[in-house]
Amino acid sequence: MDDAARQDTATGILLAWRGGDERAREQMLPLVYDELRRLAAAYLRRERPGHTLQPTALVHEAYVRLIDQRRVDWSNRAQFVGLAAVMMRRVLVNHARDRLAWKRGGGAEHVPLTVAGEHIGGPPEIDFLDLHDALEKLAERDARKSQIVELKFFGGLTMEEIADAVGVSRATVEREWTFARAWLYAEVSGKKD
Repeated sequence: MDDAARQDTATGILLAWRGGDERAREQMLPLVYDELRRLAAAYLRRERPGHTLQPTALVHEAYVRLIDQRRVDWSNRAQFVGLAAVMMRRVLVNHARDRLAWKRGGGAEHVPLTVAGEHIGGPPEIDFLDLHDALEKLAERDARKSQIVELKFFGGLTMEEIADAVGVSRATVEREWTFARAWLYAEVSGKKD
């Protein structure tokens, strides 16, 4: 099945799920599993060596959280993958917090703040929890900009897919992505000083 057919099928299944078809939930995972596994592997490459979570476990944990969503008005595959990325980030944040609590504050995780080869003044090393906190702060200030960051950075979606998922033009996504990236860099860099 080519990518276009897979996307059309995924969208049809999501619409059936939205309509109350419980079987559609089980049909979705095989269609997006490889993509979610690649996304999970990319997340875990940013983590410290020897991380205890494996990509498969991260996919399954995120998927369990996704299928429990009751208030999502599913519309397309990009939205589903974007929300899966958010769920994976939350799983990793919870994992990092649990690890820090276990170590009583030691050994913060560091990840590079680079996205698709784009750098803001070089690839700084940042604390994963600091990035999460900054994203939460951005969400309070501007929820759409935060959503765009999650879909791009964590979801790996293209600008076109983000525009479709968020319901704005590609130009708006690019403008808000540029602002959000710079804002996050300033926010996270300020915590290191």
